[in-house]
Amino acid sequence: MDKATRNSSYPLQRMLSAAMVCTSFAMPSFAQSYPSRIVRIIVPSPAGSTVDLLARPLARDLSAIWGQPVLIENIPGGDYSIGASRVAAAAPDGHTLLMTNHQPVLGNRFLYKNLPYDPDKSLMPITMAARGGSFLLVHPSLPVKSIRELVALAKGMPGKIAYASTGRGSAGQLTMEILARREGLSFIHVPYKGPSQALTALASGEVSMTTLTPTATGAMVKSGKVRAIAITSANRAKLFPAVPTTVESGYPYITYTFWMGLFAPAGTSTPIVERIHRDTIAIATRPDFAEKYITSSGLDVVANSPAEFAEAIRADVAIVGAMVKAADLRPE
Repeated sequence: MDKATRNSSYPLQRMLSAAMVCTSFAMPSFAQSYPSRIVRIIVPSPAGSTVDLLARPLARDLSAIWGQPVLIENIPGGDYSIGASRVAAAAPDGHTLLMTNHQPVLGNRFLYKNLPYDPDKSLMPITMAARGGSFLLVHPSLPVKSIRELVALAKGMPGKIAYASTGRGSAGQLTMEILARREGLSFIHVPYKGPSQALTALASGEVSMTTLTPTATGAMVKSGKVRAIAITSANRAKLFPAVPTTVESGYPYITYTFWMGLFAPAGTSTPIVERIHRDTIAIATRPDFAEKYITSSGLDVVANSPAEFAEAIRADVAIVGAMVKAADLRPE
C-alpha cells in the first residue's frame, strides 16, 4: 500500500473506531434508559391464580426500581396460549412481558397441532422465579397413606377410583395416567375447569384423588380435609417435611414440577433482557419478598439465568414428553 492510500484510509479507520466506541457506550445507555414508558406484564391466567399472586408484588417492586408503571394484564384462556401469543407478537422492546407457569412453553406443545406461537422460538426466557412439586392428594376416606398403598388398592378396584384434574394434558392427568400405565391400573378421569373446582370435588368426596400444588391445597392439607401422600418434586416441601417425594416413595418416573417464570418476546436485545433479569432476581431473592410470596406457598426460589432457564425448559420437555406418551395423548 503506497503512502497516499495509507493516508486516505486513516479517516475511515478513525470513523470506524469512533463508531465502535459510541456503540460500546450506547448499549449500556440503551439498557439504562429502559423502560421509557409503561411496562405490561401479561399473566395468561385469571386474577387470584398462583401466577397472578406472584406477578403483582413483582410488578409493584419493579415499578419502584424503574420509575415507570408496571401493570398486570390478565389474559386467560386457551390453556394459557392466548396470553402467551399476545406477548409473542409484541414489539421486542421489553415493554410487554409474560409471567406464566410452565403450560404455554411446556405442555401446550404436546396438546395442540397449531399453536399461535412457537414455544421455543417466540419467547425469550428471562428467569424462572420459583419452582415446586405438586401434591398427590387423596380424600381421607380412601384408606391409603402412600403411593404403594394406593397402587395396591387400585389393583383390586380397576376402573372404580376417580381422580380430578384441571383438564386435558394437565399435571394431574399426566401424573395419574403414567402411574396407571406403569403399574397396570385403571382410573376414572374427571376434568374440572380449574384448581379450586378440582380441590372442592376432592374435599367433598366427589372424587378420591387429585394432583395440585401446595399453594392451592396447603390449608386443606393442614386441616386434614385432604391427605397428601407424596410430592412430585426432587425435594420435600419445606412447609410439609413429612410428605415424601415420589422418588423416595419408589416412583421416580413421576417428577412433574410446577414453575413460574418471566419471558420477553423473541428478539429483545441482550442489554434489556439483562436489565430485567438483574432487577427481577434482586427482588425474588430478597428475604422478605421470597418468604412472603414464594416459600410461604411451599415453593422454592430459583432466580436462574436466561441460559439456565432455557436449559431447564429443555429438560422438562423430555420429562413431560414421556408422560404424554404414557397417557396416550394426541395433539388436537
